[in-house]
Amino acid sequence: MDTATPMNVIVDNIIEMNEYFADVAMGDGLAPLLVLIGTLLIVFSLGVFGILTLGAIGSLFSSSSS
Repeated sequence: MDTATPMNVIVDNIIEMNEYFADVAMGDGLAPLLVLIGTLLIVFSLGVFGILTLGAIGSLFSSSSS
């Protein structure tokens, strides 16, 4: 299985990244607030572009006579 090793590396990196982000989020000063604001910005951006993408896909299959 050639795909097992890269997938294990990716999963390990995600787990390690979560540990680093948790350390920063529980840190001192404004770090938790910055992590929260960054998360909200990313979620909002993904939501807006996801809705725009779904609308574009929907317009491909809808018929409009003008």
